[in-house]
Amino acid sequence: MRELAGRRDLIGVNTATLGHREPLEVVARRVAAAGFGWITPWRHEVDEDHPERAAAALRAAGLRAGGYCRTVYLSGADAAQRRAAVEANRRALEAAAVLGAPFLVAVVGGLPEGATDLAGCRAQVLEGLAALQPTAQATGVRLALEPLHPVYATDRSVLNTVAQAVDWCEQLDPGAQGWVGIAVDAYHAWWDPALETSIARAGRRIVALHVCDWLRQTRDPLQDRGMMGDGVIDLRRLRYCVEAAGFDGPVEVEIFSRLDWWQREPDGVLRTCRERLWSVC
Repeated sequence: MRELAGRRDLIGVNTATLGHREPLEVVARRVAAAGFGWITPWRHEVDEDHPERAAAALRAAGLRAGGYCRTVYLSGADAAQRRAAVEANRRALEAAAVLGAPFLVAVVGGLPEGATDLAGCRAQVLEGLAALQPTAQATGVRLALEPLHPVYATDRSVLNTVAQAVDWCEQLDPGAQGWVGIAVDAYHAWWDPALETSIARAGRRIVALHVCDWLRQTRDPLQDRGMMGDGVIDLRRLRYCVEAAGFDGPVEVEIFSRLDWWQREPDGVLRTCRERLWSVC
């Protein structure tokens, strides 16, 4: 595996890790000062009418955009909602291109209110993703399909395993043109008994690795993620597997922690993130 210690070009931070408490330009300066080379912002932090302003803020801090978070949910109660989601995601792909982000993270959406047709919902999501192919190819920004833990299938994502993501990539991009890839998030994927086999099958379709930890006594499955080393995930093994499959991008910290880390002083959080990347991951 690659050595992370002292390598700012190999480590990044998702801005959610600091709880979205400050403007993007302030967060970018903090991230750079802490020794990271990459940052992944969220859409609500970027004025998509003028994404060049956010791009300039990242450059001024000496950072590169690791990715862009995230798609509007592609599942919807009716065709009008699904068309609106596609249009919003086209706009996000265009903004990501201005930021210099190589991919837009795709969190695809869960079952619409009152729905029970899981297979039908997944088919609708695939249709929405396929509609984004022309924009993805025109901008050069990949869609990074992020499987979420099955606990989120109702409200956030009907894409739930890396194997399923590989299946979708093969269906959407059978010629391997590269406009769609996979983001592997330790928090969502660690439990899967087929994970290592699925990662090997995914190969170079893996475009992102997100790390944090699953606490043994989690208090909130959405916003109580642990700092690397504080939970049960074998992060070193996970990184070995994705790098053996061909992934060579930065390792990105993404921690949702309403009850703990979001309450702490930001620079201290970033120092801990860097140190845990070096020692645990």
